[in-house]
Amino acid sequence: MTKKNATDLDVGFDFKITKIERRESAPGTWVNGSLSGHTFCALVFPERATDPEWEIDDSKITKLWIRREADKKVVFDWDRGPGVRAETEEAKAIVGFLCAGLSDHIYG
Repeated sequence: MTKKNATDLDVGFDFKITKIERRESAPGTWVNGSLSGHTFCALVFPERATDPEWEIDDSKITKLWIRREADKKVVFDWDRGPGVRAETEEAKAIVGFLCAGLSDHIYG
């Protein structure tokens, strides 16, 4: 069996949003969901962050938490900056998948 890299992983095949909650007191939307044996919670926006350091790349995501369900381990955590960095190729692929299109999926 060969080791797969992030581009070989099909992380979006079972992508599911379980909750969408628009914030009333401030812009942004909390999004909960699951994919590839992981759950996530993200704070997404329709526009880029005023401070680029708060956002994961150009994703319009300022907070993102991902937990592997098999062992309940947090594999990624970002809260306007890195907390737990993605260490495995699978975690990196999931972060990449969510950053590539979650905001567009929520805001159109």
